[in-house]
Amino acid sequence: MAALHTAIAIVLVVGLIIRLRVEPVIALVVGSLYLGLASGVGFAGTAEAITTGFGDIMAEVGLLIGFGVLIGSLLHASGAFRRLVDVLVRTVGPGRLPYAMAVLLSAVMPSIYVDVQVVLASPVARSSAPHIGRHGLPWMASSLGVGILVGYVFVVPGLAAISIAGLLDLQLGTWLLYGLVLGPVTAVLTTLVMRQVLRTGYWKPATDEEVDDAMVEAEAQEQAALTEHVDEGARQLPLLVLFLPILVPLLLIAFAAFADVGGFSTSWIAFLGNANVALFLGLLGAYAASRRTEGEGRTEKALRVGFHTTGEILLITGVGGSLGAVITETGLDQVLAGMFSAEAGAPVVLSVLLVWFVAALLHLAIGSISVAAITASGIIAPILDSISVAPIAIGLAIASGSVFALQVNSNFFWMFKQLLGLSTTGTLKTLTVVTSLGSLISLPAVVLIALVVPA
Repeated sequence: MAALHTAIAIVLVVGLIIRLRVEPVIALVVGSLYLGLASGVGFAGTAEAITTGFGDIMAEVGLLIGFGVLIGSLLHASGAFRRLVDVLVRTVGPGRLPYAMAVLLSAVMPSIYVDVQVVLASPVARSSAPHIGRHGLPWMASSLGVGILVGYVFVVPGLAAISIAGLLDLQLGTWLLYGLVLGPVTAVLTTLVMRQVLRTGYWKPATDEEVDDAMVEAEAQEQAALTEHVDEGARQLPLLVLFLPILVPLLLIAFAAFADVGGFSTSWIAFLGNANVALFLGLLGAYAASRRTEGEGRTEKALRVGFHTTGEILLITGVGGSLGAVITETGLDQVLAGMFSAEAGAPVVLSVLLVWFVAALLHLAIGSISVAAITASGIIAPILDSISVAPIAIGLAIASGSVFALQVNSNFFWMFKQLLGLSTTGTLKTLTVVTSLGSLISLPAVVLIALVVPA
C-alpha cells in the first residue's frame, strides 16, 4: 500500500498545481499530509516528518542556496554572465551552445551538489537563450538540466556517482573510465532529441514560462551596469577573474572529494572542501570583485535582489524535503528490497532492467536522486554476488535509473523552476522530460556494457 499511496500523493500534488493552480508550497504540504495519514505514519509521525524533512533539507542546502544565489546575483550585476555568453556564442556559435553547455556541465564541472550547479549555471542559460532563437529558453534549460544531472550520477566527483561506487565497492578509476564517456554522450544525445521535440510546437511560452520579478530586475540591473560602464573599460576585470567565485568553490569541493576517496584528506582540506565554506569563499570573492568594478551602491542592489530570490526558493525547497521525509517514513524501500531479492539469479538483461527499475521507482517516490541512488545501492549490495552481471554495469544501471523523471517531489525541481523562469508546466516539459529521456537513452548502453563486460 505504501507504493500506491505514494503514487496517489504525487498525482495529487501535480493535479493541484497544474489543474487547480494551487501554489506549490500548499500543494506539497497537502500531498505530504495525505501520504502520511493514508499510509499509517500517524498524526504525530506525519507532523514530525514534515518538520524534520524541512529542517534536514535546510541544513543540507540552505546555506548553499543562499550563498550561491548571492554569487549569481553579483555576477549578473557585473555583466560577467553576459560576457561569458558572448564568448561562447563567438566560439561555438548559437546553434552549438546548448551542446557545449551539456558537455561542460556533465564532464568538466560535475559538482557534488547539483544545487550549487543550477544556481550558478542558470543565469548563463537565461542570458544565452535570446541568441538561440524562439525556443532558446526551453532548449538551454533542457541542456542545463540534463548536463547537471547525468554528470551527477555518472561522473566523479558527482555525489551520486561516488556513493554508488562506494556502496558497491567499485574501483573509482573503473567508474571514471565508463562514466566520463557515458555521462557527456547521454547529455549530448538528450539535448539533440529535445531540440527535435521543440520543433513540433511542443513549447508554449504563454503558459510554460513564468519570469520572476526579481530575475527581471537583476537582468535590467545588469544591462544598466553594462551600459553605464561602456566607457569604463579600465575598471573591468578579466572574465576568468570574474568567474573565480564559481570555479574555485567547485575545485575545492572536487579536490576534497578526491582526497577523501584517496585517503590523503586532512582537516584543513575537508574544511576548505566543505560546500558551505567553499561557497562562502566564493561569495567573498564575488563581493570583493563587485565592489571593485560596480561600486558600493550597485553591489548592495544586487545583494537585495539575491536575498529576495533566496527566500522564495528556500521555502519551496524545504517543503519539497518534507514530502520526501514522509515518503521515507512509509518504508517503501523495504518493499522494493523484498521484490528484488526474489529475482536474484535472473538473466543479464532482466537483472539490469530490474536494477534500473528499482532505482527509478525509488527516485519517483522519494524525489531525491542521491537518496534514490544510495538506497538502491544499499538494497542491491547484499545480493550483488548472486547477480550474474558485472558490478560496474549494476552500478551504472542504478545511476541511470536514479535520474529518471525528476518531478515535483524534488527540491531541485522547484529551484530549477524559479531560477530558469519557468512555470510548473514548463518545468515538467523540460526538466522532467529530459531526465526521463536521459535515463532511457543511457539504459541501452548500460545493457551493452553488462553483456560485454564479464561478471
